[in-house]
Amino acid sequence: MSLQEICKLSNQYGSNPEFVLAGGGNTSFKDDQYLYIKPSGVSLAAITEKDFVKMERAVIRQCFDLKDFASKNDREAQIKRLMAFAVTADSSGRPSVEAPLHELMDFTYIVHLHPAAVNGMTCSVNAEKACAELFPEALFVPYVDPGYTLAKTVYDMNEEYKKANGKAPAVIVLQNHGVFVGANSADEINAIYDNIMSTLKAYYASKNVTLEVDYTGELDMDAVMANAPLLRGWLAPENSVVTVASSAPFSVAAGPLTPDHIVYAKSFALSADEISKDSVDAFKAAKGYLPKVAAIPGKAVFTAGTSKAQADTVLTLAKDAALVEKLAKAFGGVHYLEDVFREFIENWEVESYRSKVNAAGANKALAGKVAVVTGGAQGFGYGIAEVLAAQGADLVIADVNVEGAKNAALNLGKGASGVAVNVADEESVENMVKEITRLYGGIDLFVANAGVVRSGSVKMFEKKDWDFVTNINYNGYYLCCKYAARVMSLQNSATGLWTDIVQVNSKSGLVGSNRNGAYAGSKFGTIGLTQSFALELVGDKIKVNSVCPGNFFDGPLWSDPVKGLFVQYLQSGKVPGATNVAQVKEHYEKQIPMHRGCLPTDVAKAIIYCSMQQYETGQAIPVSGGQVMLN
Repeated sequence: MSLQEICKLSNQYGSNPEFVLAGGGNTSFKDDQYLYIKPSGVSLAAITEKDFVKMERAVIRQCFDLKDFASKNDREAQIKRLMAFAVTADSSGRPSVEAPLHELMDFTYIVHLHPAAVNGMTCSVNAEKACAELFPEALFVPYVDPGYTLAKTVYDMNEEYKKANGKAPAVIVLQNHGVFVGANSADEINAIYDNIMSTLKAYYASKNVTLEVDYTGELDMDAVMANAPLLRGWLAPENSVVTVASSAPFSVAAGPLTPDHIVYAKSFALSADEISKDSVDAFKAAKGYLPKVAAIPGKAVFTAGTSKAQADTVLTLAKDAALVEKLAKAFGGVHYLEDVFREFIENWEVESYRSKVNAAGANKALAGKVAVVTGGAQGFGYGIAEVLAAQGADLVIADVNVEGAKNAALNLGKGASGVAVNVADEESVENMVKEITRLYGGIDLFVANAGVVRSGSVKMFEKKDWDFVTNINYNGYYLCCKYAARVMSLQNSATGLWTDIVQVNSKSGLVGSNRNGAYAGSKFGTIGLTQSFALELVGDKIKVNSVCPGNFFDGPLWSDPVKGLFVQYLQSGKVPGATNVAQVKEHYEKQIPMHRGCLPTDVAKAIIYCSMQQYETGQAIPVSGGQVMLN
C-alpha cells in the first residue's frame, strides 16, 4: 500500500516541470526495518513500484557514526560501499546518494525536489533569512558537499532541531540545492508542497517577478544555420560529434547554482557575440572542460549532448538556471557556489555514474548519429527508420504527411522528431533542413527515401503523371542533396568526420522496367545524380551512395487494394494472363532467386553499411535477393 503511495507521489511530481527537471529529485518510503528509495538513473515520472531499492535502515544509519577518512575520495568510496551493503538481497539498483538523508528524517514518506521557485530562494544571498521569514518551522542547512558530508551535517542539525523544538522538522531547505519534505501520508506531503509553492509565488508576485524565463529576442535562424553545424564539432571531444539544440536567446546563468545544474549543464556557459573555434578552445583552457551551453546574446542559445535527449536536457537545465538566477535577484541577489564546492561536483564519482547511465547504448552502430528519412511516415521508409533507431540513431521522419511523421516519431521514442516536407518543393526542402538543424545541429545520415510510382504504357501515359513521378523521384532527390549537403559540409569542416547521403533507389534503376518508364527513368537518372554528387562532395567529406531494393511486396506501394502496384499492374496488363492480384504477386516472387520480397530491414542494413564503410562512394548497391546482379 505504502509503496503504491510513494510511487504515485513520485509520478505526480516527476511529471510536473514546475517541480522536477530531467528526472531529478528523489523519493522514499520507510517501514520499521526497510527504506525503499528511488535508484539513480530512474526518473520520478516513470518509476514503478518494483524500481525502488530496498535497503536495511540499520545499515544506513551506521554512516552517521563514521569519523575518520583519509580524503574526500576515501570518504565517498566508503559511503558508497556501505550503501551498497545496505541493499537487501532481494533488491537491486544503485541507491540514491541521498539515502542517509531520507533515513534521518522521522517520517514515512520523503519527497526531495528542486523547484525553480524554491531555488530562487536557496540560491540567493539572503537565503537563510528569507527561509526563516517565509517558513519559520523549516530547518535551513548552509551549503556543504553532497554525499556523506551533507548527510552528517543534516543529521547533526536535525538532532539539534528536535531537542530545541520537541519535534522533527518536516521541511529541510538546503542552500543552493533544493528542499526535503517529510510526512506520514501523501495528503500531508501535498499540503506541505502546496504551502511552499503558494507562499513563494505570492512573494514573487509582490516583487513583480514572473516564474518564467525571460527571452531576449526571437531565435535567429541565420545564426543557427551558421553556428549549430560547427558547434557539433567544436563542442565535442576530438574525432566525435555531439547533438546541438537551439533556443531563442535568454540570459544564461553567470555561474554555478546547484549540483544538478553543474552535473547536466556544467558550471559556466560560453557567451560571445561571435562563437569561433578559438573562443571554444580558450574557454576549455580556462575552465578545464568544453562548454555544454554556448550563447550568442540576442540571437540564440545552443546546448550540446551526446544525443538529442541529452542536448534537450542540457537546454532544460540551462533555462532553469536562468530562471533561478532571475528569481534569486528577488531575494537580494544571486549566491553562486564557491569554486571548492563546484569543483567537487565536477569531479564527483556520482556525476560519472550519471554520465554512464545516460550513455547507455553508445556502442550501437549509429549511436550519436542524426539520421533523416524522407517519406518515413509509413511503409518502407518507416521500416528503415525503425532499424536505424534500433542501432542508436536519433531519427528525423520527414514526410508530406506531417501528422503521420509526428506519430511515427512518437512510436520511435526519445530522440525522434517528425517534420514536414514536400521533396518536390524547394522552399519546403530548405525549411525541412532548417528545422532539422534547429533541433539537432546538423545531419550525419540523410536517407532520401521519398518516392512514388505511376505505371502504364508509354503510348498512353499521361504527362501529368510523368511530371509527378519525375518531380518527386528525380528533382526531389536533387533538392534534398542540395540543402543537406550545405549543412553537412559545414559540420564536417568542424568535426573532421564523414557524413552520408544514401538514396533509396530501386532495382528498376539498374535494369529497365516494362510499362514503368517514368519510374525506371527517374531511378536510372538518380543513379547518375548519385555518381555526380559523389564526385563533387567527396571534397566535403560527404559520401553519396544509392541502395537498390527489390520489390517490397508487403508494403502499401505494392499491396494497397486500390492504388497498389499489384492492382496497377493487373489493370495495365503488365503480367500477361493474370486475372487477379494473387497471380500478379506470384509472378514477381518467382523472379527472385531467394523467393521472397525485399524487406525494410534488408535495405536498412545496406544503408548502415554505406554509413560504416569509409571507402565507398558513388555506388548503386543491389538489395534484390539476387534478382539483379551487377556486372
